[in-house]
Amino acid sequence: MKKTLLAAALTTLLAAPAASANDYVIDTEGAHAFIQFKINHLGYSWLLGRFNDFEGSFSYDESNPEAASVEVTIDTASIDSNHGERDTHLRSGDFLDVEKFPQSTFVSTGFEPDGNGGGVLHGEFTLRGVTKEIKFEVDQVGAGEDPWGNTRRGFEGSYTFALADYGIDYELGPDAEEVEIYLSIEGIQQ
Repeated sequence: MKKTLLAAALTTLLAAPAASANDYVIDTEGAHAFIQFKINHLGYSWLLGRFNDFEGSFSYDESNPEAASVEVTIDTASIDSNHGERDTHLRSGDFLDVEKFPQSTFVSTGFEPDGNGGGVLHGEFTLRGVTKEIKFEVDQVGAGEDPWGNTRRGFEGSYTFALADYGIDYELGPDAEEVEIYLSIEGIQQ
């Protein structure tokens, strides 16, 4: 019996896919990754903010960039616009409805490389329980070894969408119907 269990465990371990040299964990612990947003405020200025808690990973192989992929999960309650009362409102049912929808996700479905490390990233973005196919341009910021012997790779990109597309219909005026999400992602190779 013990030999059978040991053999089954070894078979499972050997059959499990190992982390590839092209796999990266997004460095949120070291605060080297950011998800920020920008929306017009009444036509007078810009309201900027961020999501403080998120996690994710990506895969990128310079010899096969078409196979690149990324997955990100955002804790929507971590929204931070540097104003407590406004953040409470943003967490409410008028906007993110974080009690009902505690997470937002992005899962890539394809990548069209541009030959310079960046390209157009396709995927499914879910916010407030609504999932939509999106695409946006990303640029590779850089890649290489850090001072501690880790290999890092970084990308940035932005995506603009209408709030109404994700069920947010709170009246903010015609200049505030769209929000821009900006991502600056640095990953540590696994």
